[in-house]
Amino acid sequence: MAALTGLSIRLVERRDYDQWLPLWDGYNAFYGRSGATALAPAITATTWTRFFDDSEPVHGLIAEENGVILGLAHYLFHRSTTAIGLNCYLQDLFTHAPARGKGVGSALINGVYEQAKLAGSPRVYWQTKATNATARRLYDTIAENSGFVVYRKLL
Repeated sequence: MAALTGLSIRLVERRDYDQWLPLWDGYNAFYGRSGATALAPAITATTWTRFFDDSEPVHGLIAEENGVILGLAHYLFHRSTTAIGLNCYLQDLFTHAPARGKGVGSALINGVYEQAKLAGSPRVYWQTKATNATARRLYDTIAENSGFVVYRKLL
């Protein structure tokens, strides 16, 4: 598939909400958070608000072509016991289905890399489901699989 020629990556802006929300909902549905298991509306509202609060470490990028938002990336900075600089965690990445395979995902990840460099972060990392073969084909070309297994307990 051909890459998009007019694609730009930029920080999310308040005016983006109406186009951001369907992508956010699609991302959550992909990970099983829809219908009865959907995120509470307060979580979506809080997430959106955090992008515009300078005291929050949570940030958002969007991929846009000709005024149409085709993808999103949310990332946050946090301290670590293994580095002095803040680590950058790429928490959410989603591309509108018709735009997949056209460079949107890699452009968003590269956009996060740039934001991390600007913040002095020594690394960017993320996780995905082992079964997400499509995304993993991209990830294997632009990052190193750390080999770590993620455990969690919901409280």
